[in-house]
Amino acid sequence: MTETTPSSADAALLTEVAELIVSSLNLEIAPSEIEADAPLYGEGLGLDSIDILEVALVVSKRFGFSLRADNEDNLKIFSSLRSLADYIAAHRVA
Repeated sequence: MTETTPSSADAALLTEVAELIVSSLNLEIAPSEIEADAPLYGEGLGLDSIDILEVALVVSKRFGFSLRADNEDNLKIFSSLRSLADYIAAHRVA
């Protein structure tokens, strides 16, 4: 049995966000292949700043709040699937 770190996002939200990332960026991987704690930038999933902007747009539309480019927490928010899902769980209105 493995322990997971506490998270405000449940498994269903993690899956939904992974599916949004894969579909919005037309990635050739299954959403289940995105590790919850692996980096989204660089060596993890390999996203770049343009990819992150696209994900932010899709997330904003789906969950009813804005992810602003000038938010000083963006590096933290987009550091992993889990951190993005936790942020969504705390801020979504839809």
